[in-house]
Amino acid sequence: MSRLFLLDGMALVYRAHFAFIQNPIRNSKGVNTSALYGFINTLLTILEKEKPTHLGVAWDTSAPTPRHEKFPAYKAQRDEMPEELAAAIPNVKRLCRAFHLPLLEIDGYEADDLIGTLAKRASAEGIETYMVTPDKDFAQLLDERTFMWKPGKKGAEHEVISVEKLPEIWGVKDPHQIIDLLGLMGDAVDNIPGVPGIGPKTAQKLIADFGSVENLLQNLASLKGKQKENLTTFSEQALLSKDLATIIIDAPIEVTWADLALSPRDDEAVKALFTEFEFRSLTKRLFGDTGSSSETTTESAEQAAAPVFAHLKTIGEVPHTYHLADSPEKQAELFEQLSKQERFCFDIETTSLDRFEAKLLGVAFSWHDHEGWYLPYSEALLPELTKALSSSATKIGHNLKYDLSVLHQHGVEVGGPIFDTMLAHGLVFPDQRHTMDYVSETMLGYTPVKLADIASAAPAAGASDDLFAFAETKKASKELDIAAIPLATLAEYAAEDADVTWQIAGKLAPLLDGQEHVFREIECPLLPVLVRMEMEGIAIDPGALVEIGSQLQQRIDELSRTIATHAGKPFNLNSPKQLGEILFNDLGLADKAKKTKTGQFKTDEATLTSLAGKHPIIDEILEYREATKLKGTYLDALPGHIVPKTGRIHTQFHQLVAATGRLASTDPNLQNIPIRSALGRQIRKAFVPREGFTLLSCDYSQIELRVMAALANDTSMIEAFRENRDIHTATAAKVWGVVESDVTREQRSGAKMVNFGIIYGISAFGLSQRLGIPRGEAADIINNYFKEYPAIKEFMDRTITEAREKGYVETLSGRRRYFPDLTSANQTIRGNAERAAINTPIQGTAADMIKLAMIRIDSLLREGSHETAMLLQVHDELVFDLSVKEQEKLVPKLLHEMETALPLPGDVPILVEHGTGPNWLAAH
Repeated sequence: MSRLFLLDGMALVYRAHFAFIQNPIRNSKGVNTSALYGFINTLLTILEKEKPTHLGVAWDTSAPTPRHEKFPAYKAQRDEMPEELAAAIPNVKRLCRAFHLPLLEIDGYEADDLIGTLAKRASAEGIETYMVTPDKDFAQLLDERTFMWKPGKKGAEHEVISVEKLPEIWGVKDPHQIIDLLGLMGDAVDNIPGVPGIGPKTAQKLIADFGSVENLLQNLASLKGKQKENLTTFSEQALLSKDLATIIIDAPIEVTWADLALSPRDDEAVKALFTEFEFRSLTKRLFGDTGSSSETTTESAEQAAAPVFAHLKTIGEVPHTYHLADSPEKQAELFEQLSKQERFCFDIETTSLDRFEAKLLGVAFSWHDHEGWYLPYSEALLPELTKALSSSATKIGHNLKYDLSVLHQHGVEVGGPIFDTMLAHGLVFPDQRHTMDYVSETMLGYTPVKLADIASAAPAAGASDDLFAFAETKKASKELDIAAIPLATLAEYAAEDADVTWQIAGKLAPLLDGQEHVFREIECPLLPVLVRMEMEGIAIDPGALVEIGSQLQQRIDELSRTIATHAGKPFNLNSPKQLGEILFNDLGLADKAKKTKTGQFKTDEATLTSLAGKHPIIDEILEYREATKLKGTYLDALPGHIVPKTGRIHTQFHQLVAATGRLASTDPNLQNIPIRSALGRQIRKAFVPREGFTLLSCDYSQIELRVMAALANDTSMIEAFRENRDIHTATAAKVWGVVESDVTREQRSGAKMVNFGIIYGISAFGLSQRLGIPRGEAADIINNYFKEYPAIKEFMDRTITEAREKGYVETLSGRRRYFPDLTSANQTIRGNAERAAINTPIQGTAADMIKLAMIRIDSLLREGSHETAMLLQVHDELVFDLSVKEQEKLVPKLLHEMETALPLPGDVPILVEHGTGPNWLAAH
């Protein structure tokens, strides 16, 4: 016989979260996993003991229901959902998907309605149904084939409630009379008012006597006193309450019994989730004892939340075959085998993390699960190694940019398509860590050997594939004591890394799904481009740094003196405590100055900016802070980033740091050099071309506004771009209702602030602060903006709605960013998620565009054997060492590649501004 179990998802996660509220279950990272853990336990109990044939999990959505329209106060008294619970819900849904359980959701209907509809359908077809919920209201749905399955409390057994138990529990015989009871006595949980003065016992007696609310109201003459008075006065409220308490049983849910039929779970996905949240005992419960004898065996293991994944398999438990190619015969065999492969994984072992100092120790390969090779490196092998790595085969690796950089230093250019498992994991699981060890543990249930366990040197030395990116580690590069690692041990370690990465690639490939294009056409092809840019580097003029630094120091000294004069006494400008006392005690710049938790006045940038214009000291303090930061971060630090071997600066670009897909830059971070301030711009003077070249800067003009206009299909804004009108002047004319020729400088400045601010969800308060105008005036500007550009507002609303439905937003190229906080009960957190959801398709599309342009330009330069080299990518700008003799013919080609890299909908034109000069500032 079919057994259908319908789970009330939201009720179950609430119950689980608050069951542990006094002693929450947390993992080693401090994440509250109570709701997820409790839900899993309930699910496993049902699967193991009840043997269901069909199962589905119903969820509420954030959309209002007919109940809210009839009674706006419905459920209004409920406290905001705890943030930790809100964060857990997407993971509970991930678990359901891993078990291949349908998620039942329809806007306008509660989970109760979906369960009620399916339960009644099932009963009519003779299917035994169990409604899994602690919610008593479901009793109205009971019949001879429909039961409530109520989870037990504090470890107690669950309870199955049948229709026969109604008189015992509720005092009524007919399940439908449960609704009548609720209509009279109300329901505090859902804010259903009921009738004042009527509690459970009175309601039971009245329904026993009259049968229903309607019949009771028709016979009020038989009642007396206050009871009659209340029922007369609140008769409409009683009927409304009954209506609100009635579970809908004809919701438009299009799901078949085949859809709900239980199917085999995805064991790998379940294991990955259990590993991610450190559910060791649940793993043992579901998959048996897969760990060592030291594993904790009690259910309290989750509460201990130790950061060790003791149950994971290791190299000693998994049969494997690793070959050491330490003879000419074995090396010949290895290269012959490689020549036959359409795809293989490789991984280098080195002595250092420094790309320019690292010595190549060897290369590991794998193209079958649990099999690998290790090739100790010698210069004699370079020709064969180059041939193998430059073949057309797909090359797989983890954090391949490091490997490609070191090989580039050794004269080896890796060819063929690339499959970087770190990049793939970053796209599929953007909120997780991406180290190889972590990915192996969560996807393979396997912990690779740690280099620290086999080497006497520091853990930072040697393998690159343990790193998420160089931005994630600050460990110093140290020489590896080769004598401390026997060749056989190193070979086993290296081959295991290649083998594990090969297996990970097999798991990740099918998960890329909708992001396949982004991965294969943007992120992976960009890798070798970034390597060539990083290794090319850019020249810096130390003399210019000294001169700019000297000028900046003079300005810092001057500001220090004038600030002290304004303060009436000298003080330590770098002391927030002393500064706060000057600003708020001595100068009295705020009536109610905000303080930190330690009782000091707040003097952060936001606080100071809010005081701008109140006293000259504020602007000078902000300028002083910028000047000292620039001097310390760049002018004093940049010489230390010059690589002795090249005499140039080689920043490192990272593809996984920014959620929107924008590249990040470190060591040094060249993306944070201010371009809008005069002080920041001066630093660009120190970046110069190589001798005989000039610097070329190519910068997308107002690209994010153009993308926004295209995505929103705003005809007014698109027309302005097509006619090459100044978009900020055009916007000002519309917002202030004047002709473009009459737009003032202040109006254009305000329009520019709104144009760019809209992308980032600027508020009336934020705009008022930036423009120094009253909040009401700022609100009028924003309202007028949306009135003149209605398609922009529609785009923003549509993006949030779709993101809430799907859980993610996409760029034009298909890059996804997930937003679980869109369902947050906390308005601030939800608002931040909404602003980010609007911004991501815009900024992310712009990021994809410049990445595609870089790939095309790199190909153009290489195929034409040009001397010109691409050096830097900073936001929407590309910087080149431009050969003067190539300038006339090449620059138009470069601009064409940038302008056509990613065509925008609506034929919105792309404009790239460019300039050349003896330094970066002059070129820009």
